[in-house]
Amino acid sequence: MRRKTSASGGEAAAADRIAKIAKALGHPARVRIVETLLARQSCIGCDIVDKIGLAASTTSEHLRILKEAGLITGEIARPRVCYSLAPDAVGPLLQLLRRMDAALPSRLPAGEENVTV
Repeated sequence: MRRKTSASGGEAAAADRIAKIAKALGHPARVRIVETLLARQSCIGCDIVDKIGLAASTTSEHLRILKEAGLITGEIARPRVCYSLAPDAVGPLLQLLRRMDAALPSRLPAGEENVTV
């Protein structure tokens, strides 16, 4: 049975997009791939394999997930694929995180979280 929601089609699509991005970033190896691409702007697939230290097939699967989520692009330069971050890919997630941050109560300085008066 489907639940009825009050979200419009556009809001639902935006929520789906954010969830897909968050899920793609939900694995440490994929975060390391993104960090590698941030540092290098673009990177050949075999360089990524060497950098993150996983098997080529495992790295390829992580790259596929990131690409499917729209976070990276892969340009074929035979016999290699050169990957780079997709511009503005994380915009929807970043907007959500900014709204969440603005809605949270102000934070205490580090180390003062459990202080009672």
